[in-house]
Amino acid sequence: MNSDDILRAPKVLLHDHLDGGLRPRTIVDLAAEGGYDGLPTTDPDELRQVISRGANRNDLVLYLETFAHTVAVMQTREALERVAAECAEDLADDGVVYAEIRFAPELHQDRGLSLDEIVEAVLAGFERGGSGRGITMRVLCSAMRQRASSREIAELALRHRDQGVCGFDIAGPEAGYPPARHLDAFSLVMRENFHITIHAGEAFGLPSIAEALHVCGAERLGHGVRLIDDITTDADGAQHLGRLAAFVRDRRVALEMCPSSNVHVGAVPSIAEHPIGPLTKLRFRITVNTDNRLMSDTTLSREFALLGEAFGWDLNDVRWATINAMKSAFLPFDERLALINRIIKPGFAMLGADG
Repeated sequence: MNSDDILRAPKVLLHDHLDGGLRPRTIVDLAAEGGYDGLPTTDPDELRQVISRGANRNDLVLYLETFAHTVAVMQTREALERVAAECAEDLADDGVVYAEIRFAPELHQDRGLSLDEIVEAVLAGFERGGSGRGITMRVLCSAMRQRASSREIAELALRHRDQGVCGFDIAGPEAGYPPARHLDAFSLVMRENFHITIHAGEAFGLPSIAEALHVCGAERLGHGVRLIDDITTDADGAQHLGRLAAFVRDRRVALEMCPSSNVHVGAVPSIAEHPIGPLTKLRFRITVNTDNRLMSDTTLSREFALLGEAFGWDLNDVRWATINAMKSAFLPFDERLALINRIIKPGFAMLGADG
């Protein structure tokens, strides 16, 4: 599996944060235009290094601090549309054919934009940046789990469900902020037959995963790496699934795994020790994602390359994870099937991977 083949493969991305993937040059430009003077440097190359070093501190709360700079420059309609357009361009250049990009609209109101204006700007940017590039872009609206506006964000997502918003999420510090605190929002989304993914099982363990699934209606798990804690290995090397792990595997709940980011926030010690290895062998519904491309200095192609180095993945494994992701996307069934049969499978077949 070489880098050119990975780049050319038609890939699917389910877990990527808009404010975690800005181009450094764009941050510098928008900071100058908006009068933000908090950047540690105005040299784009240095800024990339500073942000990625700052994020790689093995702690989720410290990792989240690096978003102060990106969010600060994403406070106008023009800035949001530019960032979204460039996101679509960058993903298309990386061979991504379908992407669900999440962001928290409530973080972008410092200059008076309404929540609806914020979502509309991002959708317009995706439309502009993705046009003619062979990529389908959708939005996940995230509420911040440490705040009290989740019901409002759920209503916002529902208002724009026919314009390109495909689901609802909660993000932010996991420990101390269980998903059930936002049950009113999740109940609304479920009643309206809409989609839910929840950050769970990254910085906190099995109770967070169980609550996300059984109380809050999560269809996918953002990260879910701590699910490995419910799997034991006996003296003969046989692995045994606990009831929660078995439930997740049996129900085909997609795990939105982000290998580099999981290392950077301290959820796992290294790529080689990432639970994606054993969970893949056990045939959980694994998907591979970037989380925050700027903070982790990564691309989806690079994440697959790292898995090739650590676990011997080949293009058939990339194909498997890609089809997993497309099956679990928050897109109507017929559209998912069309992408799988008309784009993904033929694209991998051209590279010699046919499953």
